[in-house]
Amino acid sequence: MEYEIRAIDPVIVRELLRADDAGRAPVFSVDEEGGAPLRCCLRKAAAGDRIALVSYAPLRRWAAETGAHPGPYDELGPIFVHAEPCAGPDSAGWPAAHTAHRVLRAYTSEGRIHGGRLLPEGADPQVALKEVLSDPEVAMVHVRAVEYGCYHFAAHRAT
Repeated sequence: MEYEIRAIDPVIVRELLRADDAGRAPVFSVDEEGGAPLRCCLRKAAAGDRIALVSYAPLRRWAAETGAHPGPYDELGPIFVHAEPCAGPDSAGWPAAHTAHRVLRAYTSEGRIHGGRLLPEGADPQVALKEVLSDPEVAMVHVRAVEYGCYHFAAHRAT
């Protein structure tokens, strides 16, 4: 099964840099040491990168595109993006910066949670993702951090 990994679209990043999904201004900073997980390019920030912390509602935005109604599953959470437009991800595959300690959270076409899977250290995330997406009830998957539950990116069946 083929799948697509989707970083946050550059148009949406520009919107978030004006006002985030909570209606607030972004919090800009310089990542002095590097390492912030960026959702615009799916890389870690380099030392000295100027980044922004914003609130993002990934399920709400997906629902607006698809007509789903996630109801109480709609969430708002913190993410990091570059403070200025970037080139986006290096490839369409699973991003190397996002492999350890992740959770795959599956959603139905209505926007309801439909199971999840923990990716322990050393697990092959691509195998796990293909297994989750093989369930016909799964419309898309959010990849999230274990420690805080923060959204990292979405995965969809390839079209």
